[in-house]
Amino acid sequence: MPGMSTSQAGEAARPVACLAGTPERGPELPAERPAQDRPERPPEGRPAGRVVVVQSCYLPWRGYFAMLARAEACILLDSVQFTRRDWRNRNRIKTPRGLAWITVPVRSKGLYHAPIDAIELDGTDWIGQHMASLEANYARAPHARAELPWIAAQLRAAAGQGGLSAMNAALLRALLGRLGIATPLLRDTDLLPRAALDAADPTGRLIRLCQEQGARRYLSGPAARAYLDEARFAAAGIAVEWMDYGGLPEYPQPWGPFAPQLSIVDLLLNTGPAAPGLLAPLRAAA
Repeated sequence: MPGMSTSQAGEAARPVACLAGTPERGPELPAERPAQDRPERPPEGRPAGRVVVVQSCYLPWRGYFAMLARAEACILLDSVQFTRRDWRNRNRIKTPRGLAWITVPVRSKGLYHAPIDAIELDGTDWIGQHMASLEANYARAPHARAELPWIAAQLRAAAGQGGLSAMNAALLRALLGRLGIATPLLRDTDLLPRAALDAADPTGRLIRLCQEQGARRYLSGPAARAYLDEARFAAAGIAVEWMDYGGLPEYPQPWGPFAPQLSIVDLLLNTGPAAPGLLAPLRAAA
């Protein structure tokens, strides 16, 4: 049975981002509503203002939470294709030997086009392995005594959700609470039919989701610049803002020079109650 991987992160790591996916394009949806055709106010009970749309990730890095903290709502885009060897089911921690991966085993064999929210976990033995890795490498962290039991409890509770997307969402909600972030998490499939999400191109999908929330601003990570069509957002009356992660302050870490793109557990174990104050970039989104 597949287990946890804590292989050294010698492979080239891609930029840490959990952004809107780009699955194969299907039939076109009706055109996005132009700004003049949109209601002046969002539907009752739905937030206006700034929205973030991201894929769920396993114990994401600090920048993920810094972006969510700036939004009035976060939509989890887990109806898009699951990608192997990506941030959906793994992340990195710091060890005396360098960076290492902690990976949640999933049942994805043969499911080449399955969406993230259809991927199931492959057992729960990995929880003990992940915790053993954290305990071994963060035993001397200033807040290990308080944070390690809390992390273990959240992993056990979240793994009981069954699927990868549900587990990630449960962990995200727990971490948002721990970090004092009140941004609500929504699922894309609760806002639009799956067929409509599948049929849209990447920019159209994001615009439709923003419109469902009555959003006037869309906050994106920088990786989406490669495909996002800002002119279409402008035509729909939605301003695009780009998150700048470069201003996130450093914090004390063991084992050599500061490594910025690690799982949020690194921040919690090393800074404890001070963690929320280390989520605000020194430079604002543009």
